[in-house]
Amino acid sequence: MSRPRRRLSMEEEEEEEGGEVLEYVGGVDISFSKKDSSVACGVLVVLDLHSLEVVYQDFSVVTLHVPYVPGFLAFREAPVLLQLLEKMKNKANPFYPQLLMVDGNGVLHPRGFGLACHLGVVANIPTIGVGKNLHHVDGLTLSGVKELLNATKNNGRDFASLIGHSGRTWGVAIRSTGDGLKPIFISIGHRISLDTAIQIVKMTCKYRVPEPIRQADIRSRDYLLKHQL
Repeated sequence: MSRPRRRLSMEEEEEEEGGEVLEYVGGVDISFSKKDSSVACGVLVVLDLHSLEVVYQDFSVVTLHVPYVPGFLAFREAPVLLQLLEKMKNKANPFYPQLLMVDGNGVLHPRGFGLACHLGVVANIPTIGVGKNLHHVDGLTLSGVKELLNATKNNGRDFASLIGHSGRTWGVAIRSTGDGLKPIFISIGHRISLDTAIQIVKMTCKYRVPEPIRQADIRSRDYLLKHQL
């Protein structure tokens, strides 16, 4: 599998796209049936970046045959989400996302290549990984991250860089709701810079989780419940 290309800043990304302004941001998530953990509902939503209103949604309910193996989430979930993106692209839908937020990690991963990287490379789309839990890689620990967040808060910042023992920057931890106790963990997936990822996450957070992912999560669970799957 190829590695993510060099990350671009927002300005570089717009220049690369011929001056295209970022308008539509997608979010993807998968929920599982409580009665049968092999039954999954994948959701793709697209939001208008400025209003944060959902302008597109699609669902895919499947039975997964790939078992859950820690660290290999992409091989279980990526095909479902890629199918939703491909379906939208094939129909030349005008709301096809210019950027995708993924409920999963990018380079902040034991192998440096999480679900957000996988989707970005295969679909050739800029991606941001948004994790709710921290992967303990390269010496990073949750207690250490919380100490960093408390220190940066005193300096007027709402995020802390996740720098491992090797000196590598894996991403950032953000308290997106200000005084929220639980941070989220942002890492680059594909074709984006970390600075731009932070900027877009802040623009799309009404609550703890960025709105594209929050809406995908709500709608996938609601779909399963309504259809009794």
